[in-house]
Amino acid sequence: MRDINSLNKVLLIGRLGGNPELRYLPQTERAVAKFTLATNERYFNPSTNESDVRVEWHRIVTWGKLAEFCEKYLNQGKQIYLEGKLRTRSWQDREGNKRYTTEIEAQNIVLLGKKEDTPQKQTYSETEPEASDFPAGEAAEPDKEGEDEVPF
Repeated sequence: MRDINSLNKVLLIGRLGGNPELRYLPQTERAVAKFTLATNERYFNPSTNESDVRVEWHRIVTWGKLAEFCEKYLNQGKQIYLEGKLRTRSWQDREGNKRYTTEIEAQNIVLLGKKEDTPQKQTYSETEPEASDFPAGEAAEPDKEGEDEVPF
């Protein structure tokens, strides 16, 4: 049940930090893609009387057909508009310590940028996902390699 006074929504415009990494979960063959997105924010630095740019990096995860769309159409440096929600997950590292990470689970992606960069406007939205693509309550599984150092 959803709390009427609650909202979990993320809207970002930024550039990909690298190509999406697509894999399929072994039990369900469900596609999952992960990538990073950089957003820039200009702010005034009073100590230097100049404006500076602050870069924020976001971990993005996509599921099912949206993950396959990302692998096909997104690449490093591509500018996108993204709608999604925050998700926190936990896992145990190799030493048995409980670790946490917060990611943005994308639900809608629109390709932005110059027309010559994109042959045609491509968008993908999970407005009507298939039941087999998005089973309720399934959480992201951590990558097996290097998981104890960086979760993405």
